[in-house]
Amino acid sequence: MPLSLKLFEKCQVKDMKLRLPSWSGFQAALTRRKIVEANEDTKLAKVLTTLDLTALGVGSTLGVGVYVLAGDVAKNTAGPAVIISFFIAAVASILAGLCYAEFGARVPKAGSAYVYSYVCIGEFFAFIIGWNLILEYLIGSATVTKAIFLYIDELANNTMAIFFEENMPLTGSQIGSYADIFSLSLSLIFSIALAFGAKESSLVNNVFTLTNICVVIIVIISGLWKVNSSNWSRTKEEAGGYGDGGFAPYGLKGIIKGAARCFYGFIGFDCIATAGEEAKTPRKSIPIGVVLSLLIVFLAYFGMSTVLTMILPYYEQDENAPLPYIYNKLGWTAIKYIVSVGAICGLFSSLLGAMFPLPRIIYAMANDGLLFKTLGKVHPTFHTPFMGTLIAGGIAGTLACLFELTKLTEMMSIGTLLAYSMVAACVLVLRYSVDTTDKKLEDKVTIEVKQYFKQAFNRRTTHPTNITSTVVSWEIIIFFVFCFILSGFMTGFEQDLYNGTPWLIAVCSVLAVIVIFLLLIVSFQPTHSNIELGFSVPLVPWIPGVSIFINIYLMTNIQKDTWIKYAYWMVIGLIIYFLYGLWHSNERSKKPTTGYDEDKTTHSSSEVKLGKVNSTDVAVTS
Repeated sequence: MPLSLKLFEKCQVKDMKLRLPSWSGFQAALTRRKIVEANEDTKLAKVLTTLDLTALGVGSTLGVGVYVLAGDVAKNTAGPAVIISFFIAAVASILAGLCYAEFGARVPKAGSAYVYSYVCIGEFFAFIIGWNLILEYLIGSATVTKAIFLYIDELANNTMAIFFEENMPLTGSQIGSYADIFSLSLSLIFSIALAFGAKESSLVNNVFTLTNICVVIIVIISGLWKVNSSNWSRTKEEAGGYGDGGFAPYGLKGIIKGAARCFYGFIGFDCIATAGEEAKTPRKSIPIGVVLSLLIVFLAYFGMSTVLTMILPYYEQDENAPLPYIYNKLGWTAIKYIVSVGAICGLFSSLLGAMFPLPRIIYAMANDGLLFKTLGKVHPTFHTPFMGTLIAGGIAGTLACLFELTKLTEMMSIGTLLAYSMVAACVLVLRYSVDTTDKKLEDKVTIEVKQYFKQAFNRRTTHPTNITSTVVSWEIIIFFVFCFILSGFMTGFEQDLYNGTPWLIAVCSVLAVIVIFLLLIVSFQPTHSNIELGFSVPLVPWIPGVSIFINIYLMTNIQKDTWIKYAYWMVIGLIIYFLYGLWHSNERSKKPTTGYDEDKTTHSSSEVKLGKVNSTDVAVTS
């Protein structure tokens, strides 16, 4: 035998990476799940309290939007009924937040929805979610950095922009007209500050967030002296073309569209879940932090929008800077500058809230072997993902320096909404999954169509089995499909729907009945009876199901060109996964088999070992 062939065979035995997988082995590799131990050691410092997590959630969510969004939506979309729009958006956000809260109690690890998906669904989908979250926080960090530059430069009469245009001009249709060195420097400074410690950066964030909340309270209380309820009942003639006047000048359509816009004002609370590994008591702190931060943000939005629309008619609002505009009209110069301070603090806390989770997502993925290992190294002194933090800050700063990001902000929403949907689906899968501690647990089975329908309507089964678990998994997949179809009709024929077109109402009604019926079938299946968690989502499967539908509906409203740009990002991620992550995954090294040849082996189950809870081993077979 030639020497080269002997060496090749020796390398095959020594290094599994040279073995090409069979098709079934390849499928098993994509669906392998992460095993998480409740008492698993972490290299990150556990220093964050419930207050720190709540402030992180409020800071990342209650940014400059509270100073802009209310006026914009009131004038152009919903009128004074913007307060109802905020209420609907808050309810939708809380539904997603409840799902995050349960998973935070189950899996208190860095990585948020990425880890949740890895534990529950499998490696490939987990990578997709993680890659989406990286996109979300990268663009979020760059956008907030750019907003800080523009806000400060506006106060300085555009001095920095003029200087950069004269000395650092850029040419090209896809980039800005000048190099924004201020944004790059600011991003690097914040990333260095974050790299020096989670506790130190959280203290700074707490100060910014507290200042922001105080300013919001000042605005609401001071505005009470000038409110006039008649501004909620202006006539169509007074409105001058801005709707039909009254409390809801744009009708029900305006309230719903306003709620869709207001929903994005609540995005950011999920950063709490990324800090689970650094929380002192994650199973208690994460649920409390998520729910409490969303409640505080809703009260701030609700109070601000109420005061704004009562002080000044909705059609006279300034959509870019409503508060300074109102205080200029009232002659309250001092409060105008106080609002400016609050806006800057809100932007700084938003930047911290966007940059804080980013290196933790990268750390979690690198630590699992799905991204390059160097990105997951934790500094021995600061106990933070040092290199990942600096690299993430550098990339975000470069984006803010070179690009005009107004057309890219919706890409952040795609990743966020997809993550929300996957977390809600994971809650359903875990709640109805097989209890791996059950001694009577049967072997995995392949369900025939007849057996599937029989079990779907069987309410006499008292404990989850592989059959009931598989039924639920398929029901969730079918539920996703019909949600997309229904949302597509609602978005594509929006005007016809509001006009009451009979055929469209009939089609949407049938699809809605099917969606509800699918959740009803899921509710027939047995759940764990021995779950002991710090927090559990109530009304399962209805709350996760409604959350999934809302997220999908909002995703179908995103522009086509944004989806194209998002596709480019996903292509880059898939190349990284199939050329690197698939072969370097830590879960692969835990396999008892050689190479990826798992045709005759049972794919190892994921277990979330939290106290007495062991879950989940859900197989979707057909």
